[in-house]
Amino acid sequence: MDDHVEMIPVVSSSIQEVGYDETGSQLHVRFVTGFLYAYMNVPKELFHELINAESIGKYFAANVKGQYEFVREG
Repeated sequence: MDDHVEMIPVVSSSIQEVGYDETGSQLHVRFVTGFLYAYMNVPKELFHELINAESIGKYFAANVKGQYEFVREG
């Protein structure tokens, strides 16, 4: 992960923090397991919807998981 991606702590039973890399349109998600993933070509609007969702985990499962290519970063 690039150092310029600011990670924002979130309240979720499955996700610890999220960040967005505007230069690469990448959504970065660190799960409570400690693993960090980067999801490719994610619109910035989706990032804003995610961090403002009533349930971040449910929003992630419905709108990100299985819909974007990803790489495990850590």
